[in-house]
Amino acid sequence: MRKIMVANPKGGCGKSTVAVHLATWFARSDEVVYLGDLDRQQSSRRWLDGRPNSATTIRHWQTADEAFAPPPGDCNVAILDTPAGLHGKPLKALLREVDRVVVPVSPSRFDMLASQEFFAELAETKAVRKERVGIAIIGMRVDGRTQASKQLVEFLQQFDLPLLTCIRHAQRYVIAIDTGLTLFDSHAAPGADGEQWQPLLDWLVSRR
Repeated sequence: MRKIMVANPKGGCGKSTVAVHLATWFARSDEVVYLGDLDRQQSSRRWLDGRPNSATTIRHWQTADEAFAPPPGDCNVAILDTPAGLHGKPLKALLREVDRVVVPVSPSRFDMLASQEFFAELAETKAVRKERVGIAIIGMRVDGRTQASKQLVEFLQQFDLPLLTCIRHAQRYVIAIDTGLTLFDSHAAPGADGEQWQPLLDWLVSRR
């Protein structure tokens, strides 16, 4: 079973967008996917409730408030959307339960500074130090060719964390939240946007 956590203590950085797209991509690959939401806003859960019946099945993973509950036994891929402000003991407890952590970061100065302590805490966590948990940083709402992405790379270098890919700002992501669908639900090729996701998808299915 793959257990993937999407985390960043900063709200509004795109955690739910990442979580629902990953859940859809794995589901389209005929995996039994469960999506859990620990955030009080329940953005991922609301998105799942609004998903059309004709879409590829993604199951709801019932979790306790800000606490880990094991996914059902038939699960192949568990995606966990986490709350803002995650740190300390709750973060360490979740890191003991998952295999991979995806951290979406906005390239704004305020968002990078807000994530600074989180990255330092990740680097100091035993599970990460011993490489039992893989960490991937992705830029959200940013073009990888811009100065903003270069600043994000420079910011992450102090924590020895590479920027895996950048996901641009696009209206199709706003539409996805409104319709319960993602770009991976489309029968048409995702095009350039899909290419931006590919490094993350390859990393998630790779063996470390």
